[in-house]
Amino acid sequence: MTGRPMATPGVSAGDVLGLIRSNDVVTRADIRRLTGLSRTAVTLRVEQLLERGLVVECADGGSTGGRPPTRLMFNPGSGLVLAASTGASRAQVAVCDLAGRVLAESEFAVPSSGVTESLLVSAAERMETLLERAAGESGARRPVYGVGVSVPSAVDVATGHSVDTGPALGEVAVADYFTARFGAPVRVDSDVNALALAEHARHPDVCDLLLLKASTGIGAGIIAGGRLQRGAWGGAGEIGHIKVAGAPDRPCRCGDMHCLETVAGGWALLEQLAAQGKSVSGLPELVELVHAGDSDALRAVREAGRRIGEVLAAAVNLLNPALIIVRGDLSHAYEPLAAGMRELIYQRSSALATRALRVEPGAPDAPSGVAACAAMILDQVLAPAAVNALLDA
Repeated sequence: MTGRPMATPGVSAGDVLGLIRSNDVVTRADIRRLTGLSRTAVTLRVEQLLERGLVVECADGGSTGGRPPTRLMFNPGSGLVLAASTGASRAQVAVCDLAGRVLAESEFAVPSSGVTESLLVSAAERMETLLERAAGESGARRPVYGVGVSVPSAVDVATGHSVDTGPALGEVAVADYFTARFGAPVRVDSDVNALALAEHARHPDVCDLLLLKASTGIGAGIIAGGRLQRGAWGGAGEIGHIKVAGAPDRPCRCGDMHCLETVAGGWALLEQLAAQGKSVSGLPELVELVHAGDSDALRAVREAGRRIGEVLAAAVNLLNPALIIVRGDLSHAYEPLAAGMRELIYQRSSALATRALRVEPGAPDAPSGVAACAAMILDQVLAPAAVNALLDA
């Protein structure tokens, strides 16, 4: 282990847990050296974590002689978090351990009415079923530390309400519902923001990153200067509702006209193909047609990439990201989609902004939507202040 000692005042049990989590295993002597705490103070903090089950002892460390030092390890199995990733057409819910590993998950279709209380009820009922499955034959449930939820819309993070992008600007009290249902902290954000945070954790050296989600809808998560940018009212990244030239007079899902989604959203592509006499049941089938070399599907996806690139070119000039990561159902038809995007981005963005720009698909092992939601709530509930409040309670 390396690092400078912390100042002793204010080094709490939550801080000690952070050290143990970040270093996998650690001895009490390591904690004393890194924090400057006394032997008694270290013992007190470690005993609190052991009693709660957040840490376990393992006497398998090496030694220069005599009895080997007892090592301390974070115990991700001591509790659970729940995750719900809701999209425009389907949702996934999961039970995860405190390391964010998915233990059980379920998927269901999202009704055309979108994010409503009935959708939250469906998600919570499936979470309850997964909790019973995770308990196994013993029926002993581990404590639920928190619930992470993503929704396909802007979010007021202060209240945890989803905000409709339509003219009515209706709100759904997502956080209040899950808090009442599970009695645990809840964190709600947009689906693209949750994915952007997860991808930034995978690319910590990239301080300026755009996460594009191209699926039924289109949105962007913005990491600028190493921080997620939500905007004044949570509406940053709503690029699917930017007006584009030449869009037909077709109403968007938001109720407006001429939005990017009307020419490049997954729902619009399915409508376009249906108008050409090609019935496609959903985006996975559209992707299959692209991989099979279907000319209509290839043309539709590439043109969607051009229209997305047209909007992203302005974002590239404005934000100068180093990396654009493409996620969502349409990312599985990445080659024609990215070819169209690059064509317009490089044509319409400045040479300086695109000099070292990388456009990449999400990696095969990239976090799923529910894994991103789990990571989001774990950042909150395992923060030192939250751990200290839990131990005090």
